[in-house]
Amino acid sequence: MPGFWVRFFIIASGLLLAAWLVDGIHFGGVLSLLFAALVLGMVNAVVRPILLFLTLPITVITLGLFLLVLNGAMLGLAALLVPGFVIDGFWSALFGAIIVSLTGMVANWFIGPEGDVEIIVTRR
Repeated sequence: MPGFWVRFFIIASGLLLAAWLVDGIHFGGVLSLLFAALVLGMVNAVVRPILLFLTLPITVITLGLFLLVLNGAMLGLAALLVPGFVIDGFWSALFGAIIVSLTGMVANWFIGPEGDVEIIVTRR
């Protein structure tokens, strides 16, 4: 269960960073930010794998670049479902999805499968 909360706050931090860096992403308050993080996690867990499978041919043809569009669409879907979370357009959603993805990727370098912070020590 701690892994869920760690990943939840990572997504929330990524959304906050995206709102700070991208002009077209706005939150009505802290509750809408936290609710958006929860909804985005659920959308990425349920809807994204289905769309990933359905769009596999175009993803292969574009050499994976279509995944950026798919991530932006998931962020836009979360914005449609959460009151107080507004994305102004496609490019704002795309750049916001890139920032959220990069934040999650960097954070996952330090987090293990159970959500614990891992320190790797190599000895020679």
